[in-house]
Amino acid sequence: MTDRSWAYEGYRPAEERLRESLCTLGNGYFATRGALPECTADDVHYPGTYAAGCYNRLTSEVAGRRVENEDLVNLPDWLPLRARPAGGQWLTPDSATVLDHRQALLLGSGLLERSTRYALGDGRVLSLRQRRLVHMGDPHLAALRTDFTAENFTGELEIEAALDGAVVNAGVPRYRDLDGHHLTHVHTGTAVPGTVWLRCRTRTSAIRIGMAARLTARGQITDGHEPSRAVQRATLSLAPGRTVTVDKTIALHTSRDPAISDPLQAAVDRVGAAPDVDGLLASHRTAWAQLWRRAEIDVPGEAGAILRLHLFHVLQTLSPHTADLDVGVPARGLHGEAYRGHVFWDELFVLPYLNLHFPEVSRALLHYRHRRLDRARAAARAVGRRGALYPWQSGSDGREETQRLHLNPRSGRWLPDHTHLQHHVGSAIAYNVWQYCEASGDAEFLHTKGAEMLLQVARFWADSATWDENLGRHRIRGVVGPDEYHDAYPGAERPGLDDNAYTNITAAWVLARALEVLRILPAPRCRELVERIALGDGEPDRWQEVSRTLHVPFHDGVISQFEGYGDLAELDWDDYRERYGDIRRLDRILEAEGDSVNRYRASKQADVLMLGYLFSPSELQRLFGRLGHRLDEGTWRRTVDHYLARTSHGSTLSGLVHGWVLARCRRAEAWRYCQEALRGDIADLQGGTTGEGIHLGAMAGTLDLVQRGLPGLETRAGSLWLDPVPLPELSSYGFSIRYQGHWGIRLRLTSGRLEIAIPQSGLPPIDVELPDRAVGVEPGETCRLVLTDR
Repeated sequence: MTDRSWAYEGYRPAEERLRESLCTLGNGYFATRGALPECTADDVHYPGTYAAGCYNRLTSEVAGRRVENEDLVNLPDWLPLRARPAGGQWLTPDSATVLDHRQALLLGSGLLERSTRYALGDGRVLSLRQRRLVHMGDPHLAALRTDFTAENFTGELEIEAALDGAVVNAGVPRYRDLDGHHLTHVHTGTAVPGTVWLRCRTRTSAIRIGMAARLTARGQITDGHEPSRAVQRATLSLAPGRTVTVDKTIALHTSRDPAISDPLQAAVDRVGAAPDVDGLLASHRTAWAQLWRRAEIDVPGEAGAILRLHLFHVLQTLSPHTADLDVGVPARGLHGEAYRGHVFWDELFVLPYLNLHFPEVSRALLHYRHRRLDRARAAARAVGRRGALYPWQSGSDGREETQRLHLNPRSGRWLPDHTHLQHHVGSAIAYNVWQYCEASGDAEFLHTKGAEMLLQVARFWADSATWDENLGRHRIRGVVGPDEYHDAYPGAERPGLDDNAYTNITAAWVLARALEVLRILPAPRCRELVERIALGDGEPDRWQEVSRTLHVPFHDGVISQFEGYGDLAELDWDDYRERYGDIRRLDRILEAEGDSVNRYRASKQADVLMLGYLFSPSELQRLFGRLGHRLDEGTWRRTVDHYLARTSHGSTLSGLVHGWVLARCRRAEAWRYCQEALRGDIADLQGGTTGEGIHLGAMAGTLDLVQRGLPGLETRAGSLWLDPVPLPELSSYGFSIRYQGHWGIRLRLTSGRLEIAIPQSGLPPIDVELPDRAVGVEPGETCRLVLTDR
């Protein structure tokens, strides 16, 4: 691993799924896993191609019940290309003798490079080298170049290339009881000599898919179509030391694309007009160079190399091409089928990074939420509330996609799934609206779609709050917090918990921001918005009241995760670690024992501590003050210590949040959790899950840790606020940001010094606020500041 490449030496079948995920190539429109082109889907390999937002819904029989699920569809496989000595067996690493094998992800140029040497018997050796791209300039193109070299023999090599429509969704073992046959009406044909096509559609969403492939090789190319496969064949003449090249270029379109008539014709036309692979390589490298300039990050050592890999995958999933699409933030990227490709709350960890580099992408992702606002309002009405109730899991149209059953692979039982009660996803969306507008200065969005979403989420929280005479407080009942382990009280017949602290405090924040939006909106626009959403005369007053009286439970001098948390039993953590080793999925362990995690003070991931991730210490103190509580440093430290000792870190997001929070309150332990967040996917710390898709929120969150967490960077009240915390393990780092129209602002922190450089422009200066001073930095100026110890 270096800051420019990510390489694997040797062929190891047990690692293949992990490598395929981490070697995925994409461009924001579609992505293809890093599977070997000569290998088909089996227990070792899983080729997969996914287009952003391409979903299909199917119903399956599970545990005697009909279960409906919507999935991100595994599209026809464009990779297949295999070779064999004339009359011999097809060569794969599983069936032939492999002398050498190397696979490298070239981060700077967005290429996947692979080399393999096969022993063919009788002393013959065939060397194979491949370079693959999914074009970052033209989002509908991809290419595969394969070089064959006979090292010490003369002979003929038979080549077969294909587009394979006989694919299913089968990349996640625990989903295999569900119907994964999403494609139908597969047809193939030849467009012109050397170019074949495949068309199909999804079964229920009726998305039409068109794919075309152009093969270039020395010698005659023949077509031989099979059911569901468009096949091309060629025979190459090999001589010792001479390299023969086969180029495969493909185009992909779907009926979701704008400005096309027929996706098949669009794909045929595009692949026909595409440059040769040399031309594609050149324009692809240019597109990647431009992305790297806009997302520059400079962190030394191993951490920097991992961060660059994380950034690479974030940019492949959410590129500038995403700004033209109606898609959300898929929690597992476009890298696999885990979570069925659904959109959760991961944008809470992704958009803060994108806001300061690609605000147009952030805006598009928020448009995805606004287009589904009516569906969220219908969900609120269905539970007797006003406002907007956004789903915990979203897909094509914004309905709740959370499954009602989930499989515990440890016990083999299908269990009720109550995670749809994580209503705090609405607060995450409101938070992202506010953060995007602060970072970009996009008043137009805030005054229109952003304000509408904020106000409707606030309305839902106000309508969800009920008054408790005994407490003299408003309460929000029957929810599930970010922890996810706790979804009911011990022995309760109904799911849900009361007064989850994270839910209540973020709800109070949303209500306060909604009131602020009403104050700052231009009068004509405010009147339009009030009329549009039929805002009642008394609603803002209720928002004010609820935002100051929501109940925050405490126990033993710490913030309670929810009301009654302090009454739960303590778990013998040492015993469970001794018996099971890895207890990240403690909930599954306890269920398999006939017990329930609901009985214990045990969390899957950060819940209360998420407050320290979202809000700076000063803002969090103000929030508690608004609610009538004093949050002093001692209370927060005790709270951090309490949950640190009682969290199993069953989510990749947990280490990230704990590292972020500890960097501010207990630096000595922070780096251990930062390292866990950095290594979560590359080391597959969750035990096999990375092979099913990367964890996009954790990857983006590690980038944001360097961008906002450690520098204490906030975009607030028209200024850049900085409150850096020194972390010995990361004493020098730099990055660039885009802020309110200023491109390429460079920040560097080194040994108690802060440097800010703003490129020349005609824009006004930037106000920079530090804990002990304020400075104005003019465009074209570099400001160097000595930081004071605190």
